[in-house]
Amino acid sequence: MPTLIECPSLRQSLALCSELGLDFVELNMNLPEYQLENINVTDVRKMLADSGKYLTIHLEENMDVCNFNTSVADAYLNTVLRAIEFAEKTTAPIINMHMADGVYFTLPDRKVYLYERYVEKYLDKLRLFREACDKAIGECGIRICIENCGKYHGFQQQGISLLLESPRFALTYDIGHDFLAGKSNEAFILGNADRLGHMHVHDATGSNVHLPLGDGELDVLEKLSLAQTHGCRCVIETKTVAGLKKSVEFIRGK
Repeated sequence: MPTLIECPSLRQSLALCSELGLDFVELNMNLPEYQLENINVTDVRKMLADSGKYLTIHLEENMDVCNFNTSVADAYLNTVLRAIEFAEKTTAPIINMHMADGVYFTLPDRKVYLYERYVEKYLDKLRLFREACDKAIGECGIRICIENCGKYHGFQQQGISLLLESPRFALTYDIGHDFLAGKSNEAFILGNADRLGHMHVHDATGSNVHLPLGDGELDVLEKLSLAQTHGCRCVIETKTVAGLKKSVEFIRGK
């Protein structure tokens, strides 16, 4: 299950996770209560042991380790490295991250993305990021899974391919985000299906995503079959307790 705004503490999330018979909570590090300086690792480990559940980690969505301002990029990198340390201490197997679009210039006839215009600098930054993460993760088994959020640009596909050269990186397939992007990422993701490690599952229709499973247009069961084939963990990424409960009922009714 995801972190829900209706469950403002980890203890509440774990209680709901147990009530619904789910396995893990994806900790959303956008929230102030889940900033690492506000988390007591000893307390978290005890709560996980008591509940029999585990965590995956969702890095903050503004993360941009390729920022051309080195001080800014270093701050994001340090955030990721601290998240890796936290994941190791709490035995969280997955860290989920978004791939930033970066800044663009709006011309009369098009947008020019700076990461596309300066693609070699962009890839150099990602290479350094990959090397730092490889070193930090070592042999502990954590994987950093890259989530599709919008329509991937060519430079982003290049960057993801570079990251996937390391076995410590994998893909998160967000099926609702891909629907919203006109399934424009599907070919790239399925072309790297052997690197699928995580999935965000929610239904969608029109421009509405994060719907309860069964309330939209997606063939959710087909996507869950894909996840099973590749051993993906799945987050039922609805945004309300009611939507989560309805989604669990939908899956168990099939």
